[in-house]
Amino acid sequence: MRLFSILIALCVAAVLYLAIMQRDLLLSVAGGGDAEEVPVAEAEEAPRSVEEDGTGAGEARVVSVMALESVAREIDSAVVTRGRTEAARQVVVRAETSGQVISEPLRKGAFVETGQMLCEIDPGTRQTQLAQAEAQLASARAGLPEAEARVAEAQAALEEAEINDRAASQLSQGGYASDTRVAATRAGVSSARAAVQAAQSGVEGAKSQVQTAEAAVASAQKEIERLTITAPFSGLLESDSAELGVLLQAGSDCATILQLDPIKLVGFIPETEVGRVETGAGAGARLATGDEVMGEVTFISRSADAQTRTFRIEVQVPNADLAIRDGQTVEIAISAEGAQAHLLPQSSLTLDDDGLLGVRWVDAENMARFAPVTVLRDTVDGIWVTGLPETVTVITRGQEYVVDGVPVKVTLEELTQ
Repeated sequence: MRLFSILIALCVAAVLYLAIMQRDLLLSVAGGGDAEEVPVAEAEEAPRSVEEDGTGAGEARVVSVMALESVAREIDSAVVTRGRTEAARQVVVRAETSGQVISEPLRKGAFVETGQMLCEIDPGTRQTQLAQAEAQLASARAGLPEAEARVAEAQAALEEAEINDRAASQLSQGGYASDTRVAATRAGVSSARAAVQAAQSGVEGAKSQVQTAEAAVASAQKEIERLTITAPFSGLLESDSAELGVLLQAGSDCATILQLDPIKLVGFIPETEVGRVETGAGAGARLATGDEVMGEVTFISRSADAQTRTFRIEVQVPNADLAIRDGQTVEIAISAEGAQAHLLPQSSLTLDDDGLLGVRWVDAENMARFAPVTVLRDTVDGIWVTGLPETVTVITRGQEYVVDGVPVKVTLEELTQ
């Protein structure tokens, strides 16, 4: 039984071999004559045709392509980048002294004016400290005239001692005064001079006490001023101000304020484009909501980001109605020097053997040529490029089948806009 199965398998294999590998022989045996030769399927033709001379030999391959007649136009070659909106100012207002909040809180979203109170802290004993400092100042100021009077008194005693010394010296020369008297008068002069210096030191000490008392008064007054925390500029509260009864320490947050008018648009441009942007240049922007705004460039960074090698730019935009919020996505177009450019379909771009980006175009002899281009702007209607002649026939289809010097048969088309 097993031998029979093997024989059947061999027969099936033989039939399959004849049907596949020896098809012509099998057909000839079955048909009783020579089988008609089956033509081999032709390969898919490339999009080209061959012109032949009278002898039938091919002289040159002419590739059929689609092309576009383009004329350069003057455009504003804006520098386009994506970025975000950013508040002109954002400040966290903090307490400069410690104490309990005794004012009602302002809720986030409220608009505050410059100098408006945000938080008020319980004064405690600060008024008493101020009164004490003012009393010490008054006492110090009262002691200053007394010290100055002592200086005047000491100077008068010095003058008297000097007169006595001169008189004793003259009498001593005439033999009418003893040496002891002369020595005594001289000692009196030295003592009077020491008294003057002591009095003058007393005046300096009194002045120092006055300055110390004035500093204590100023410190106490400043401490009282710090009890009222005010808005440094007009803006919106991004958070509630400190709650009533909260104990604030020096450095604790009172409120966060945003200034949104004007607002900044922040973007980053590559180092290849930064030279085309100038401070004061006009700029337009489109928000994610579709709204469009206008402004001008106010800042261009002089230092590139270490990671992306891009430069920060800031555009200032009016925002009187506060409709633009902080942190929105925005597309920024900054005006730059105009340029002659061609509007071409994106499909016309190709790469040469060296990897350069460009397009294939047709010269006056209907030969394909390659020209590197620079993309200025990408739009829904096509791309604006420079680097081509003012009038040029650009290959839009079939450019991958030609190289420089290949003759082409051009069929013109129009750019759909």
